[in-house]
Amino acid sequence: MTPESAPAVPRPPARPSTTPEISGAEAVVRSLENLGVTDVFGIPGGAIMPVYDPLMDASGLRHVLVRHEQGAGHAAEGYAAATGKVGVCIATSGPGATNLVTAIADAYMDSVPMVAITGQVFSTLMGTDAFQEADIVGITMPVTKHSFLVKRAEDIPGALAAAFEVASTGRPGPVLVDITKDAQQQVASFVWPPRIDLPGYRPVTKAHGKQIQAAATLLAEAKKPVLYVGGGVIRAHASAELLTLAESTGAPVVTTLMARGAFPDSHPQQLGMPGMHGTVPAVLALQESDLIVSLGARFDDRVTGKAALFAPNAKVVHVDIDPAEISKIRTADVPIVGDVRDVLVDLDTAFRGTIGSGKPDTEEWWSYLDGLKSEFPLGYAQPDDGLMSPQYVIQRIGELTGPEAVYASGVGQHQMWAAQFIKYERPNSWLNSGGAGTMGYSVPAAMGAKVAEPDRVVWAIDGDGCFQMTNQELATCVINNIPIKVAIINNSSLGMVRQWQTLFYDGRHSNTDLNTGHGTVRIPDFVKLAEAYGCLGLRVEKEEDVDAAIQTALDTNDRPVVIDFVVSADAMVWPMVPQGVSNSYIQYAREHAPAFDEEI
Repeated sequence: MTPESAPAVPRPPARPSTTPEISGAEAVVRSLENLGVTDVFGIPGGAIMPVYDPLMDASGLRHVLVRHEQGAGHAAEGYAAATGKVGVCIATSGPGATNLVTAIADAYMDSVPMVAITGQVFSTLMGTDAFQEADIVGITMPVTKHSFLVKRAEDIPGALAAAFEVASTGRPGPVLVDITKDAQQQVASFVWPPRIDLPGYRPVTKAHGKQIQAAATLLAEAKKPVLYVGGGVIRAHASAELLTLAESTGAPVVTTLMARGAFPDSHPQQLGMPGMHGTVPAVLALQESDLIVSLGARFDDRVTGKAALFAPNAKVVHVDIDPAEISKIRTADVPIVGDVRDVLVDLDTAFRGTIGSGKPDTEEWWSYLDGLKSEFPLGYAQPDDGLMSPQYVIQRIGELTGPEAVYASGVGQHQMWAAQFIKYERPNSWLNSGGAGTMGYSVPAAMGAKVAEPDRVVWAIDGDGCFQMTNQELATCVINNIPIKVAIINNSSLGMVRQWQTLFYDGRHSNTDLNTGHGTVRIPDFVKLAEAYGCLGLRVEKEEDVDAAIQTALDTNDRPVVIDFVVSADAMVWPMVPQGVSNSYIQYAREHAPAFDEEI
């Protein structure tokens, strides 16, 4: 089943059924089975141990034992991002639960549907600073859609069913279910489906017809329209509907970092990624537009630059399922709250009715944009230190592997290069930590994606810094037969920080050298590390060896493959709009900095 047609969370049967009394722990497992869950990621511990006993006997529920709770969280994210299903992770109380917080916050920022189940100390001990006690409900409240604390066995099915409902409806996101140990040990009748009690939770999905018509009228009248596409289009499984609207209107399309793959890169209306490291056509199209139709995007600072100077002549149609996002950064002329998939269908119908058999006159606009595309194609300068170009390595990974693969990126320069130089033709093929920018995301997210999509090639494109934060999950991959491919873009430094230090701190590279790839000393030696974990380890230092190494990885499916690509530390991500300035800076740079043209 393709992600586009991924089903919603399975709905319980119409008539409740009651079984004899079972433990709360067994109720957790049965609830997950009834909710259609087939894979979970976690680590046992004292406060969640009762759940792990019946979990051992659950034939339809695969548990993947990770090596760190953060890995469990990111794996659940990768699983969800690759399929659209709810990802599930499990941890114990105290440090087990707090180790999940980074992944929970990451899922919250990127609207990933995830349920985190944690054990809690006995309810009678809560508030006493008991061993491994932490108020995880309080800790995660700012970074979850909702957090449940369950103290009675009979409340477990309802809490879990409600958690899945909240995580997967409206704007997707993470939900925490914290269950005390005595609730897990108590016995109660298991009733399914349970009554879901969510007072006040009524996500709006159907947009107002008058707002749709107002947006259609603006689209019909615009001379310089742009469809500004965010990750919400992917979460809503709305790529097909986006393609229909784009071709109806003839408007250019820009896809944010979170939306890469929502609209095919091969399509002539695709301008690429906007923002700080976006393409020149995408950045200037937004900046110089007279109408921005924002679809599941949130006007992030990495896209707008200085918000007060962003797209000064544009009217804004803002479509989002979360009313809190509407006009948060940029005031919307036409606010539309609703599911973007439904809105796209209605907007296309209204637009066709408004425009009739013709199309808006955007010939002059396209002439300008096509000129930008021709004048400023994405490119890169060859390093002058004799080491490989990281952009070349990443581009070849994409070209040799193809668009049906899944690419999970870490955070930093390699993330931007992967977003720029791999061509994405389908949704759910590009996974990354966008809002939180979490180093260490790539390997466990790729692992989760491979569990979800075992027949697809899954690459983790990582940096030498990111890789060292979560590479222990390679052990999980080997033991559980999860043969991911890992490309370490090894510039022996914290590359993005180093780039900023080069540009804005007079080249003072304070604490960014990692000593992982250059010279005779490699700490660690990634090839030996990979072999120690039972993976195939390869090192590539010359461009003529790149293709053969990638092909070896593609041909190896009995274990994970780790390739240490030793690349130049001097390579930079271009284009670049510095933080806190107008996106018009890129126009200024074109006119005043000849080196800019050479780099992009």
